[in-house]
Amino acid sequence: MALTAAAIKNAKGKAKPYKLTDSDGLFLYVTPNGGRYWRMNYRHLGKQKTLAFGIYPDIGLADAREQRDAARKVLAKGNDPAEKIKLDRIAATVAASNSFKAVADEWLVKVEREGRSAVTMKKLRWLLAFINASLGKRPVTAITAQELLTMLRKMEAKGRYETAKRLRSTCSQIFRYAIATARAERDVAADLRGALIAPKPVHRAAITSTDNAGGLLRAIEAFEGFANTKAALQLLPHVFVRPGELRHAEWADFAFDKALWTIPAHKTKMRRAHTIPLSRQALAILGTIEHDADYSSFLFPSLRSVDRPMSENTINAALRRMGFAQDEMTGHGFRAMAATLLNEMGLWHPDAIERQLAHCDNNAVRRAYTRGEYWDERVRMMQHWSDHLDFLRDGRKVVTGKFGKAKSQAA
Repeated sequence: MALTAAAIKNAKGKAKPYKLTDSDGLFLYVTPNGGRYWRMNYRHLGKQKTLAFGIYPDIGLADAREQRDAARKVLAKGNDPAEKIKLDRIAATVAASNSFKAVADEWLVKVEREGRSAVTMKKLRWLLAFINASLGKRPVTAITAQELLTMLRKMEAKGRYETAKRLRSTCSQIFRYAIATARAERDVAADLRGALIAPKPVHRAAITSTDNAGGLLRAIEAFEGFANTKAALQLLPHVFVRPGELRHAEWADFAFDKALWTIPAHKTKMRRAHTIPLSRQALAILGTIEHDADYSSFLFPSLRSVDRPMSENTINAALRRMGFAQDEMTGHGFRAMAATLLNEMGLWHPDAIERQLAHCDNNAVRRAYTRGEYWDERVRMMQHWSDHLDFLRDGRKVVTGKFGKAKSQAA
């Protein structure tokens, strides 16, 4: 007689385990403590076997019968349903390990070990959180270009054109990693090139005229904020490094006897050590900072913790306090100011300027040549630049002659 829902619900534990049979081998196994388990007896290749379908009430009568019927179809084809269940579980485990999120997490570990900065890793994880929310659990091989485009279009609908563009590029790198590790056959993100809205390039705000540069330098001299913040503002125009490199500057990075500041590779954007010749003015500014490596290894420690550098917002906040709007000047803008005015002088080889900006040539041979060939010129240029900044700050007239551009030296 077939089981009923009422009979199952009323089944109680007895001194010994017992069975409540349904049909076609399905039965409910009841334990002395009242546990109820779905089982199915069957024969395959002359051997008696038992399948487990789950626990009541998590698995109801209808679900148990559905699993029984599926198992009987497998038997009808001459296969063992127990073996099929094992294979299905293995396939599910493999699919889970090959999900987009699993592959992306592996790729993140790889690029972090290759030396990506903490800031870059934070941005990558932030970007991938968008796609993982909707496609993260999908097998990487099952994701289509249309699926990815649909998700990216949702970002575009919110005006996040640059985010969508960067995420497409990041996804492309992950798909290529999946191909390299034999978990995908093609990069579907590559099919979306040209499908997204191209964001208009936004240049970081910078002061690039001599008159306005002089006003900026005078405003820095008059700054009445925290002493370390003022020292950072004073130093940045003379060395024009990236703001993050300035924030993370440590006393151990400086060779004051040689007037050199060498930024270690792990602190630079290009992951290559970068050396800055220090002018007399730069050394004088550094001399105003109280040097106590026992207190903090950083030149500009955070006010909240000496084990951390100053906040990434400190420089820009100080510029706003001095009256320079966000679309007028930023901490990164000191690089554009130096690049523009140094090139306008016509005294320095463009390669020397580019090298001092730590802009890296893609050609390794040319990069090595440029580094060696222009070092002496860079030393002279950095002192001249600091002298020039003094002229601008003091409001003196700056003579800009019609200097011809330096001729390219033979390689």
